[in-house]
Amino acid sequence: MDNVRVAVIGLGGVAQLVHLPNLSKIPYVEIRSVAEVKASRLNSVADKFNIKERYKDYNELLEKSEIDAVIISTPTALHKNIAIDCLNAKKDILIEKPVAPSYNDAIVIQQTAKKNNCKVMVGMNLRFRPDTMLLKTLIQSGEIGEPFYAKSVWIRRKSSEEKWFQKREEAGGGVIMDLGISLVDLSLSLIGYPGVKSVQAQNYYQNNNQLEETSINFIRCSDSKLINIETSWALPVENDVFQLSVFGSKGNVTSSPLNLYKKINNRVVELKPSLSDSPSQLFKKSYLNELKSFVGAVKGLNPIFSSIDKAVDGMKVIDALYLSAKKNKEISIK
Repeated sequence: MDNVRVAVIGLGGVAQLVHLPNLSKIPYVEIRSVAEVKASRLNSVADKFNIKERYKDYNELLEKSEIDAVIISTPTALHKNIAIDCLNAKKDILIEKPVAPSYNDAIVIQQTAKKNNCKVMVGMNLRFRPDTMLLKTLIQSGEIGEPFYAKSVWIRRKSSEEKWFQKREEAGGGVIMDLGISLVDLSLSLIGYPGVKSVQAQNYYQNNNQLEETSINFIRCSDSKLINIETSWALPVENDVFQLSVFGSKGNVTSSPLNLYKKINNRVVELKPSLSDSPSQLFKKSYLNELKSFVGAVKGLNPIFSSIDKAVDGMKVIDALYLSAKKNKEISIK
């Protein structure tokens, strides 16, 4: 099996803690090159992972480095231009979420990918947690009947403490862009991608006047399906909270812990699928599974499971959520 030659553009926390360590664990992947504007970070990270090809300018990387695929893990505001340049260079790409600061920017990436016949995957790692993958299998096999309601709560600290992450113009937004976007993507996937009809959001700015730190969201879909999402960086909890439930006509499934409740002979029976991983193990495995899936797609072994098309749909919902919070009313989506 030929190695897949991968470059990483942007060497911040997610590249150092997630992408480079996990890529190093995949035997048929070669980390060929990296690019980072900060020279000290570029050299220290490249030295740590024994990467010889290193560039301050990603355009020079695209011109000189012999690669098959690129992982983009820069500040959100830079995603669109870097993605376009990579796609025009005929490289398949994985873009860390969010795909872009806005729906319109995401469309440009989508169109460029189609023009160049390149693959684009967006880093929605929640899809690749072992528990959510099993949860989706249970739903698709009909264990809970037809799903109609998804409810999720995610409370944790910010994903990054870097300065760019604290600025709306660079990060694209606050907790909705950090946590909410992943739950929108996962919830729509679990209930079968119904069309979104309208959204309503309420944002709270407890400690930061620029970025929302808590957000409560309702997403109304076709066939009377409903999604409820609560995310926060600021609510006082002793430990991180990640809870997800999907309700169907014959039962429901929950994660953290993983449980299945279903109606059998007019009784509700609790079943506990076997899954021994701790929350931290589930989180770590999600990134490794995500990268294996991306590399497999680059090699043509599997399809893209978190595609640019779904990311564009998700960004349309995200833009509408921000508009709803700004106008304090429900926003219809066409």
